[in-house]
Amino acid sequence: MLTEPFAHGASLLHRLDPRLRVASATAFSIVVALSFSFPVLFAALAAAAVLVALGRLDAAQLLKRLLVVNGFVLLIWAILPLTFPGEVAAVWGPLRFYKPGIVLSAQIALKSNAIVLALVALIATMPFSTLGHSLHRLGLPDKLVFLLLMGYRYVFVIEQEYHRLLRAAKMRGFRPATNRHTYRTFAYMVGMLFVRSSDRGEQVYNAMRCRGFKQKFYSLSEFQASAADGVFGALMAALLVSLIYMEWLSK
Repeated sequence: MLTEPFAHGASLLHRLDPRLRVASATAFSIVVALSFSFPVLFAALAAAAVLVALGRLDAAQLLKRLLVVNGFVLLIWAILPLTFPGEVAAVWGPLRFYKPGIVLSAQIALKSNAIVLALVALIATMPFSTLGHSLHRLGLPDKLVFLLLMGYRYVFVIEQEYHRLLRAAKMRGFRPATNRHTYRTFAYMVGMLFVRSSDRGEQVYNAMRCRGFKQKFYSLSEFQASAADGVFGALMAALLVSLIYMEWLSK
């Protein structure tokens, strides 16, 4: 089940205007993704680490998320240095490690960790419903916000339905293995999951219409910018301008 371990807290980041955090995280991610200079990427990673420190996030939960991301990064390190042609940096037996592949792998690793740390610090420190309302206030179309919030809410329902089907199959003697019966059983379970999800969606839609739902969620909390928001926004803007300038100088 998806959880929100960083959503509630009393840190500086938790008290900032959610709209500012969403805009800052988006701008930071775009700038880092389009940068290739190593000084810029190291500076971005350091800035993201500072944001994590300001958010006072749980280190164990943060490490779990970084391990998932860096699992894919390790896969990139195992493939790109061997397959991206160019100048040979090292030779180990029959293997040739190419310098362009090593450089690209390092850039991807720095970008991935910097962006993930920034997103966790700025986005994961708010409840998902607050994120949806922030996107709406920032001008995202109502239908997209509606789909985002409803999709997040009912992914839990689909997960619970899947576990119900799996428990029912195991109570009837089903034991997963690498054979045709297992593949056929899982295929039936996926098909039934789609059928039950569709039925549940119809029931929920009819129930919401009976309660006067007009395809829009309303928030009881109002977003108000404060002096701290202004200072944080100015610092983020200065950081982004500095990163862009450093990248431009490296060209």
